[in-house]
Amino acid sequence: MAIITLTTDFGEKDHFVGAVKGSIYSELKDVRIVDISHSISPFHITEASYIIKNAYKSFPKGTIHIIGIDSELTPENKHLAILLDGHYFICANNGILSLIASEIKPEKIVDISLPKIVESNFPVLEVFVRVACHLARGGTLEVIGKSIENIKYLKEIEPFLNSEKNQIIGHVLYIDNYGNIVTNISRKLFDSAGKGKKFIINARTARFQEVFETYSDAINFNLEKEKREEDGKKLAIFNSAGFIELAIYKSNPHTVGSASSLFGLELRDTITINFE
Repeated sequence: MAIITLTTDFGEKDHFVGAVKGSIYSELKDVRIVDISHSISPFHITEASYIIKNAYKSFPKGTIHIIGIDSELTPENKHLAILLDGHYFICANNGILSLIASEIKPEKIVDISLPKIVESNFPVLEVFVRVACHLARGGTLEVIGKSIENIKYLKEIEPFLNSEKNQIIGHVLYIDNYGNIVTNISRKLFDSAGKGKKFIINARTARFQEVFETYSDAINFNLEKEKREEDGKKLAIFNSAGFIELAIYKSNPHTVGSASSLFGLELRDTITINFE
């Protein structure tokens, strides 16, 4: 059974998600549709890129991923179908696959050109569903459109390492449901630049001199509970996606606050790491 995933900024209030699912089922009765997220911030390419990068790998090869973010067709925003890491992605050429394609080269890329396309402001329904169903039936990319060589990359996703290799300048890539701050600084870059040196992570008023493997590693469980520094403890970890994340232990953005609110950090704000 074919699997089609949906990632959009449509939200849950409107009819868009239901219409897309209904259209898929109208074409394919025997298909499984999985929602990755419909709560992407509107038109937020980097946020969507991060979520997709960390979700798609859990699906079997051959899964088809519809990405409905900033998908209206324009001369600068073409529609693409891509085979990358054994998965199919259907999206606009707006840099949304930058995080994945920076590490893994796409196997095939086609500029979607289907007959009898109805131009509308709902291309996910009119175009992406048709392409997904074609692929789910076992169709090939060559039938969908003309092969091209490259896709758009977002420079802002990549951090900067100075020529002396003693400073990394990154930024806030994503803020999760807990208010934790995911930076665009990967563990791979941190290790290659730092080589075990002492360091200071600067994030506005917050400073970090250690990066933990897990949240609980920051807590000294050898101490009696009332003597531990737990609630409100600030920490940095290498998260499951392989990026440096800044957090507050067991934070709640709606009550005690979160790393984002307490550190005063928002998307794209600068994070620096200085090595001694």
